[in-house]
Amino acid sequence: MAEMMENRTWDEIRVGDTATLTRNCRMEDVELFGVATGDLNPTHYQAEQAQQFAHHRKVVAHSMWGGSLVSALLGNELPGPGTVYKNQDFEFLCPVEVGDTITVTVKATDKAPPNEITFDCLAVNQNGDTVFRGLARVYAPTVKVVQPRMELHEVSLRRRAHVFEDIIARCATLEPISVAVCHPCDQVSLEGPYEAYKRGLIIPILVGPEAKIRSLAQEHGFDLTGLRIIDTQHSHESAEKAVQLCRSGECEALMKGSLHTDEMMHEVARRDTGLRTGRRISHVFVMDVPTYPKTLLITDAAINIYPTLEDKVDICQNAIDLAHCLGVAEPRVAILSAVETVYPKINSTIEAAALCKMADRGQITGGLLDGPLAFDNAISAEAARIKKIKSPVAGDADILLVPDLEAGNMLAKQLSYLAEADAAGIVLGARVPVVLTSRADSAKARLASCAVAVLFAHARRTAPSKAAAE
Repeated sequence: MAEMMENRTWDEIRVGDTATLTRNCRMEDVELFGVATGDLNPTHYQAEQAQQFAHHRKVVAHSMWGGSLVSALLGNELPGPGTVYKNQDFEFLCPVEVGDTITVTVKATDKAPPNEITFDCLAVNQNGDTVFRGLARVYAPTVKVVQPRMELHEVSLRRRAHVFEDIIARCATLEPISVAVCHPCDQVSLEGPYEAYKRGLIIPILVGPEAKIRSLAQEHGFDLTGLRIIDTQHSHESAEKAVQLCRSGECEALMKGSLHTDEMMHEVARRDTGLRTGRRISHVFVMDVPTYPKTLLITDAAINIYPTLEDKVDICQNAIDLAHCLGVAEPRVAILSAVETVYPKINSTIEAAALCKMADRGQITGGLLDGPLAFDNAISAEAARIKKIKSPVAGDADILLVPDLEAGNMLAKQLSYLAEADAAGIVLGARVPVVLTSRADSAKARLASCAVAVLFAHARRTAPSKAAAE
């Protein structure tokens, strides 16, 4: 049965009546108060700033966080529902530190018709120190109210890892790379490379129907002055010429425009005129997940539908190489399945175990592999602990290697739409990195995809022998 709230009307309240509220101050309370009010004073959030500027030299709660407890007490208890604040006058005497327990007491001291009441207000901490004191005046309700206590929405704070911002910032000292943009014939596919060009990430060569591209640029205010456009008649010709630019070495990356992914990738994968290497071509999602503390890579969710064990070796190695470019010295690779034990009836568990042994034998290098792992114990240390999994990868994965495209695509989109993650995408294993963008991608995700390609291209410049071996 729901807990009930009952107010006390002006007629019912007597001078001397009191009510009390006790609340522990958590860091989450301080941060949530800052989010709600927009108060960004760093002395409430950063110990270094507090030590430098604040006389108490510690991170403390906003003074009005404590004052707001008075409002809660008056609105919930005395007088209760129907109370309207008139004014308040507080003197703050002692800061509230994170972890303090604050007890607030209000005492009715004066009544004035028709329904005004003055309350003495006092707040003390767990040590008996006075935090603040003062007066509050309210208009008390005149109508009796008894109703179920309201259930508010649960609120939690989520910190973005700023993955994309960090990736883009890492390109600030790098010279832009030349990118063949294949058939940018709608606003989104032209805007992405144009914004990356303005940010100094890339020098785009636009491959497509010139008249259509220039008309589109004029319509949306994109200044293409100084940019090269290679005129084509249709998307198939655009794919051919864009791939040729990369094959000749004139461009260091390829970027998808408004044509279908399969049409462009068909040209990329051609054995005679494409961009194939000894590696299997695969796609990697670079995820910025608000509820995960670091960059998360998911592979393969766009190219290989049902990869074989041999395919997965290259898929895994491609992702490890990308993680190195993103600054992860020894990426932790979780090989996903439905369960975390080898089960003969689930082929992905057998392949996961084989991949781990292949890494032990040096057939996959540069990363730390473990599997099979279920998704929960791959990304949650608590889930791994409960299931008694002892592994340096479990609960701390940098890379999630999925069983097949269906699983990977669902996983990436679930994170995007249910966990508000952003996803950048890049294809590896070809002679150059291939940027695959979607119409649903945010502007930040499109920029991040370009930035990832820039980092990867520069890494290849410093390791040409490895690139040639592929």
